[in-house]
Amino acid sequence: MPIRLSQTLIICALLGLAVGCNTLAKRSDSGVVVARRAQIRSSTAVVAADLLEVSRGDAVEILESIDVQDPSDNTRKERWLRVRMNDAENTEGWIEARNVMPEEVLEASRKLAGEDKGIAAQATGQLRASSNLRLSPDRSGNENIMMRLDTGSSFEIVGWKRIPKPKSSEAIESDVAPKAGSAQPVASRGASRNQEENENEEANELWYKVRLPPEISPAPAGWIYGKQVELAVPSDIIFYRTGREFVAWQRLDGSPNDTEGSLTDKNAGREARPGSWIILEKSSSNQPRTLDEPDFDRIYVVGYDKRNQEHYTAYRGPDVKGFLPLKVEGQGENKSFTVRVQDHAGQIKDAKYGVYKDGRGILKVAAPGVAAEERRRR
Repeated sequence: MPIRLSQTLIICALLGLAVGCNTLAKRSDSGVVVARRAQIRSSTAVVAADLLEVSRGDAVEILESIDVQDPSDNTRKERWLRVRMNDAENTEGWIEARNVMPEEVLEASRKLAGEDKGIAAQATGQLRASSNLRLSPDRSGNENIMMRLDTGSSFEIVGWKRIPKPKSSEAIESDVAPKAGSAQPVASRGASRNQEENENEEANELWYKVRLPPEISPAPAGWIYGKQVELAVPSDIIFYRTGREFVAWQRLDGSPNDTEGSLTDKNAGREARPGSWIILEKSSSNQPRTLDEPDFDRIYVVGYDKRNQEHYTAYRGPDVKGFLPLKVEGQGENKSFTVRVQDHAGQIKDAKYGVYKDGRGILKVAAPGVAAEERRRR
């Protein structure tokens, strides 16, 4: 037996007596810290010394990984990584694996983000509770989990999808990712059970495809279970909900990023100044949602009168079977927006709406099929 192989087996056997056999990482393995703050420690022991504090986004070289018995739970093991930092001392030490995202996972998230590179944000959202960011809309296992996002994390929503609910009884109903050692309060557990009982009739579940700023996640994109998301409707239009849900919205004037806050704080839904908006609405229903149902059923356009400093209804279309994405094009007052609409024959086609102002400066919308010359005469 070659000497190098013998040495590897001996090392593995010795470490296995304490924590189980190691998984030796390749020298080329790398990752990035996903925790807001974490410690590189001298060993995996509870009494180990802290060697270096690392922050979200810091790069690490992964040298080795092992499974360590959880001292507070004999039935559970935790994975630890031996890493090397690119600091002045080339610090080497141990960090819990949940605090590091491997480079291959980060690259998969980048590819996911690239799929929607040309798509503007359809809406913004925030997390109701600490939740998993996943590579795919599937919570039946843990293999696709990238990291845990903190309560209140904000993000752009670029799309969504309905899929059948997992049939496995082991699937986490809420996809909440609690902090290590924390327990859900009894009252919350009871409330969650009641909510789950009310939703048992739903055979399908909603997932949001999101874009995240680097301050919140090194991974630029991923999927979040819809039950954990609260839509952050801008304060400029939140009072215009009239019995229908807001599905998507985009500004027709100014910059789409012209906000008081940012996606890193809880003011993500606040607008710096009032303006004109396109809003896609969906009728509220107590009926179970189907996989192929439309994303929205009405288009609502709100104009803003700067002189009188008030909003007005520029367009409220008839009921439609509409699908995302919503795309706004053009500059200044010469704009249009496009959505996908299902016709009477069941075909889904692009529908382009013109946006213009009449002689009095009032915002108008020309539905598909209305000639430019005709709308100018109005």
